[in-house]
Order: sequence, then C-alpha cells, then structure tokens
Amino acid sequence: MEDSPPMTPFKVAHAAAEDWAHAVKACADALGDAAKEATLGFVYVTDVLASDLPSILTYLRQKTGVEHWVGTVAMGICADETEYFDRPAVVAMLATLPPESFCVFPSLTAGLRQLGETQRAWIARTAPVLGLVHADPACEDLAGLIDEIAQASADFLVGGLTSSREAPHQVAGRVTGGGVSGVLFAPDLPVVTGLSQGCTPVGESHEISDCLDNVLIGLDGQRALDVLKADIGPELASDLSKAAGYIHAALPIAGSDTGDYLVRNLLGIDPARGWLAIGQQVEPGDRVIFVKRDPASAADDLRRMLERLKSRLERPPRGGIYISCIARGPNMFGEAGGEMALIRSVLGDIPLVGFYANGEISFNRLYAYTGVLTLFL
Repeated sequence: MEDSPPMTPFKVAHAAAEDWAHAVKACADALGDAAKEATLGFVYVTDVLASDLPSILTYLRQKTGVEHWVGTVAMGICADETEYFDRPAVVAMLATLPPESFCVFPSLTAGLRQLGETQRAWIARTAPVLGLVHADPACEDLAGLIDEIAQASADFLVGGLTSSREAPHQVAGRVTGGGVSGVLFAPDLPVVTGLSQGCTPVGESHEISDCLDNVLIGLDGQRALDVLKADIGPELASDLSKAAGYIHAALPIAGSDTGDYLVRNLLGIDPARGWLAIGQQVEPGDRVIFVKRDPASAADDLRRMLERLKSRLERPPRGGIYISCIARGPNMFGEAGGEMALIRSVLGDIPLVGFYANGEISFNRLYAYTGVLTLFL
C-alpha cells in the first residue's frame, strides 16, 4: 500500500504598496521556498489594480514557477487577519496538491460546451465534487449558468461575484472574465465548507398567498405589509424608514437540512395597498421569512458556523478560502480585520485568503450578505 502524500500546509503572502510592482514583489518574496512544491495558486487583488492584473499574474508565475492560478479582482481582499480596501494590495496563497486533483477552467458564458477536450476528459475521469468559482455579475443568466456547472461538473460550488469598480477581471490560468471561471477538485481531496447567513429571523415563515412578479401582495391571507409590521414590532412599524437596510426578506430553501434561506432586499413599500417589493421573483405558495441584519446577528451567526465546521475537523486545515459579502467586513464587523480575526479566534492560525464579493455562491445558488468558508484538510 502506498503512503499518503504529506499534508503540506498552504503558504500565504499579502502586501499593500504604492503600486502593483512593489506589492506583488513583496508577495512573491514572502512565498519563498513554498513555491518549489506548489502546484496551484490563488490570487486576489484590489480593484485599483484591475488594469495591472495581467502584469501581476505574469510576475507571480515567473517568480514562483507555479503555472496554475485562479482568482479575481475585488473592492476588498483579505488574508490571515488583514483586510485591504481602497488601496493597491495583493494577496496570494500557494497550495501543494497532486496535479491530477484539480482542473482549472476559463470563463464560461454559454455553458460547459465551451470546455476544451482536456477539461472534459478530466471531468469524465475524475467526477469532481467541489468547484471554486468566480463570476462576472453582469453575465447573462448567471444563476442558470452556475446551476449548470454545479449539476454537470461538481456536486457543490463555492465562490463569489467580482465586486470591482473597474474591469471585472478573473484569473483562471490566464486573465479572463465575462462569465464564470474557476477550478474543480477531485473527490479524494478532503474539504469542508460552511455558509454564514449573517441574519436572524424576526418572525415565523409565511406562505405567499398573492403576488405579482417580485411584489408580495398577500401573506397568509393578510396584507403583506401588515404581516411585516407584526413581525418587526411596533417601534419599527411606526417608522418604516428605520427598517431600510436592517430588515430583509428571506426565501427558505426547500429540502435544506440546515434551514438555509436566500436573503433578498426589500426594494419598496406601498403603504396604501400594503404591498412589498423584494429583490426576487416569487410564486404563490412560496414561503418568506423576514430577517434582521446587524453586527450582533452577523457575528453570532458566523461564530456558530465556525464552531460547526471546527467540530467536523479531524486535523488542522492546511488552508482556506473565505468569500464574504462586500456589505460585511468593516461595514458590519466594526473595524478592518474584525471579520477575519473572528475566524481565527475559532479556527486558529490557518493560512487563509479571500475577497469581498458582489454576491456569494454556495452549492448551486447565489446568496447575499453571506460568508462562505472552504477549508482544505
């Protein structure tokens, strides 16, 4: 019987500088000897460096010798206990994985038929169970494309939407974009994932008894607005402007054994008719929960998710990818680095990189206001 390959910890490097060249050089220097055995790299850069991403990728590939890279551009990026926003910064992580345990695929805009023969053969031979993906939020029928990739090439997807204010570039072997790109992993690569909703229900689940497109007209046979007011209590109900950005609609996911739901914004209220517009098309018979999103709820939910993941670990993780909503981070956790510090307070000092997304992906669904953590064991 052959010995199992050594479980080499991943190596993280991150830096901010006045320009891309100094930032990426600092990262490459810090990665050092880890590059000798590494086979896959993850790279995230702040969007002020979006136009420099081709140069950053070329430099990393030349200095490390690692050919395969995946990543994207974002308004905020993170590594270890550090978060970078609105300044030139680069974070990178090198992973030592068996070459046949992963397959990088470039940006897809029209489904898996765009894959090359080598990638198709790898999927057929390997039957991957996990994919890490990065997506362009402007991609047409993005939800359908994510679902197709999940159903046909991996049991489970994790990832996020580029949040760049500049070009929405991705990295998948080369600089790409316009669709969904990433990397698929073989089933013998041990990983665990967790999703933090960042919200807390303020009432019970309600049946949508009447609706039109994305407008809730009736809930449980009552006016939708009356049900909302009953759930949020008299203080908020007397001044609904206070509920803006704090109260959201959540659509429970049928069959979920963890009580997952999709959080969507309340887009508008018609006080005269008692109607509510939300950021999702719905049908009569669907269900909705009203939830609150505040710093205490976000921190408590993240801690619960981390404790659940920790209980599943048989050994310290080799490394991880954390993708959080751009509305989280210091906007929700009070200070730069607060969200990452909470993760490390539960899981310890593990190699960790990620970015702040314009929407998060878990399983085969698009989420909002969530944090998605993937740990490699």
